[in-house]
This record gives sequence, C-alpha cells and structure tokens, in this order.
Amino acid sequence: MGSRKIFVTVLFFQLLSSVACISRSDFPSSFLFGTATSSYQIEGAYLEGNKSLSNWDVFSHLPGTIKDGKNGDIADDHYHRYMEDIKLMHDLGVNSYRFSISWSRVLPRGRFGDVNAVGIEYYNRLINALLLRGIQPFVTLNHFDIPQELEDRYGSWLSPQIREDFGHFAEVCFKEFGDRVKFWITFNEPNMFVEQAYKLGKYPPAHCSQPYGNCSTGDSETEPYVAAHNIILSHATAVDIYRKAYQVKQGGSIGIVASSKWYEPLTNSTADRLAVERALAVEAPWILDPILLGDYPPQMLEILGSRLPTFTIEEKKLLLNKLDFIGINHYASNYVKDCMFSSCDSDGYDRDALLVTTGYKDGQLIGDLTALPTFYAVPRGMEKMVLYIMERYDNKPMYITENGYAQETEGASTDELINDTERIKFISSYLTYLSSAISKGADVRGYFFWSLIDNFEWAFGYTIRFGLIHVDFQTQKRTPKLSAKWYKKFLSSEKLQLKTKYLRHEV
Repeated sequence: MGSRKIFVTVLFFQLLSSVACISRSDFPSSFLFGTATSSYQIEGAYLEGNKSLSNWDVFSHLPGTIKDGKNGDIADDHYHRYMEDIKLMHDLGVNSYRFSISWSRVLPRGRFGDVNAVGIEYYNRLINALLLRGIQPFVTLNHFDIPQELEDRYGSWLSPQIREDFGHFAEVCFKEFGDRVKFWITFNEPNMFVEQAYKLGKYPPAHCSQPYGNCSTGDSETEPYVAAHNIILSHATAVDIYRKAYQVKQGGSIGIVASSKWYEPLTNSTADRLAVERALAVEAPWILDPILLGDYPPQMLEILGSRLPTFTIEEKKLLLNKLDFIGINHYASNYVKDCMFSSCDSDGYDRDALLVTTGYKDGQLIGDLTALPTFYAVPRGMEKMVLYIMERYDNKPMYITENGYAQETEGASTDELINDTERIKFISSYLTYLSSAISKGADVRGYFFWSLIDNFEWAFGYTIRFGLIHVDFQTQKRTPKLSAKWYKKFLSSEKLQLKTKYLRHEV
C-alpha cells in the first residue's frame, strides 16, 4: 500500500471516529436514506431516443448563460451508464433514489404530439433495475426542464395552458410507471426556480427587468408570481388526476418540494424578527400555504398586493389538501435585517420582502463557507427549519429531498476533490440535527443527499461539485469520495430490503 493510500485510510477512520455521534440507529427503521439527481443534470443523450429539445438544451447553448460555457449534452452520460450508477448506489447501501423524468423524453411535443415509446422504455428499465437492487424509486415529474415547444407555443409557465399540459404529462407517468413507483413529486422547488427564471433571468426563459437584471424581455415585479401561481395549480391538477384514477389502485403517495433556507434575525429588534417572518414566507410557505392553508402567506399578501395573483373559489377547492407529504430542500441559513423604512441594497425576493440577508454578524460568519455564495453551512438550521415546517403544517409527513455540500473545482486537484472531509463534516452534522428534530416529534420519513454524482449544476456548469461520487467528465470515470465511504459506513448498520413485487417490464 502506497504512502498516500495509507494516509487517506488513516484519515478516513479518524473521520469516522470524529463523527460517531450520529448513527443509522438514531433514525426509524423504515426511514428512507437515499441520494438525489435530476434528468438534465446527469442524463446527457440530449438528441437520442426521439427526445426533443428542452428549455435547458436551448438555453445552455446560448453564449454567456453558463459560467464555464458548457452544457448538459453529455453531462454524466447516465442515459447509457445508469446500470453502473445503480451499482454505485447499491454499494453505498441506500434504499431509495430520487430522480426526475425528462418531460422532453416522454412527451417530446407535450400534449401536441404522441407519447415517446423509447423514452417510456428507458425509464422502465431504470425503475426495474433500481427495484432489483432493493432501491425504491422516488420520482420527480418536473425538475426545471420542459419541452422547448411549450415555451415557444404559449410561454410555458406564464400561461394557464401549462396546467393542461402538465396534467397530461403526469397522467402518462402515473399510467406507465405507477405500478412500481410509490413516491411522486410534482415539482422541485418552484419558489427558487421562478426567481432564477423570471426575476433574475439566470434560468430559461431568462426573463427579468431592472433593477433585478438586464434581460431582453420580462417583468421581474409580476412574472415570478404568475409562474408560481400556474405551477401551484398545475400541481393541484396532477394530484387530482392521481387521486381520482390511480392512487387507490397503485398505493402510492404524492407531494411537492420547496426550497427552504433557515433565517435568523441579525438583531433582537422587533423589525428584524418580523423581517425573518417575511424571509421565511417566500421559502416553503409560498408554495405550501395555498395547498394546506388556503391562500398565500399573509406577509406576501400584505407586501405584494395586486402583484400576487388570486385564487378563484373553484381553484381553492381544487387545491385543498392536495398533497400527501412535504418535500424540503435545505442547504443553508442566513441572518436577516429589516429595511422596510430604508433603502434595500438587495436583490431577488429580498428586495420584494424589504429585507437584506447576510452571513455576518459582529464580524463573525453564521456558519462555514461553501463554494456557493450565501450558502453558509449552519447545521442547527436543519432542526429549526424542520420544526418550523412541522408546527406550521400540523406535522404533515416530510422528506428532506435535498441536502448537500458544494465544492469549488477551480484550483483543486482530483485528490483534493475526492478527499472531501468538509462534506463528511457537513453530512454528519446536518443528520445529527435532523435526528434531534425527529426526536422532538417531527414526522420526517426520509433523507436524500444531493448529489449521487458530480453533475451539471445549472448556471454554474461544472465549476462546482456536490457528488458523493467524483466524475472525470473527460473519461466519465466514477470514483467514490471519502464522503461516499462515510455514508456507506453510516448506512451499513442496517440495510433495508425492499420488495420487488412490482416488477413488470424486462430489465
């Protein structure tokens, strides 16, 4: 054994002992532990299998849209290497895998064309291969990517027509895969998506206006709220279809995922504490309140006024309790300072909510830095955020659908990226606080680490890495990082074997 290998082995076991405060036995035996990905970020094969162009296929090829000028044409080549990646998951010992289905691969033209049998067969093979390894599919219907044709025809999420299209897409998936898929997510973090796409112009269709951004089209004051409104109603449409025609027969559950940072007041002033309530309102409550409490959060209604669309009586009936579980993507925490009666030097929702967020208080950081600006690692935020969601929504079943640590690639060697001790510290500390929340009564039923493998990270391209598995994007070689070894060791105390009785198609 070489000296470097000996050093890495010693370091690994030192880390195991240093984070031994958390173990698999601290969680319920039925708990789902998994990893997460999304279709555009890993699949590649963007012109194969009769797939149409998605909004991200088009956007990522435009000059200046992606930090490193690259795209997801190949990404991790998961479309061809999914069996290798499933073996990696099995070796980790996870019992669930959260992935998304490419709308463009299943319905290349939305409701204006036929179902793509090649796309259906691909996802059937993926689902069956997971079940044969004892890994439960946890499927997201929409993770930012849509057929470009729907954008060109009627403006996608800015038009009520999208509700019919999404309902059609969802029903095709329920019909084709629902005999084996028992967990459905309609949308991944629409609150974050519409900010990037319609307020800041950093995601397709790149709409924005001053002072939020400098785009050729868009209205940052209203369009994010219109898009989110249509997404929320599209969610309700899909759940209504599932409950009426598929849920009883298939025995699954369905929910939605919201992005949710945690916030703490910069000072103990009443103004800053109220600003925290406004900051939290545009996180998960923006999406969940209409579904579980009947309307948008009062803080949003008060500040935004007519900029916020209204739900009709019929729409409120459609929305009523249209989810079985809440999905939460949680990465970071920030301090909040009120600026209701002063100039707000802020952007995005912070400006709309009349507040400023920061990572500093009295010259000290709220938590550890990561490769993503403002994504400060603050493990206690996990517990506080979970308990906040628990109390607000009467302890609705919850899954942590994403939680992960960003590595900077610039200037880092492959060895440094693989020996990711900071990620181990991140996972173990966040899981410790998640366990604490569960011990206090929170009905959390699963945790999915973002991400299984390094992948295309949207506007950041390949400049940051979240994976437990290192990927050499030139050769597509996969190499487990130290964090993968830690996660495997953590999970090995009790492996859950899931039944595969729902297998239907040949793998």
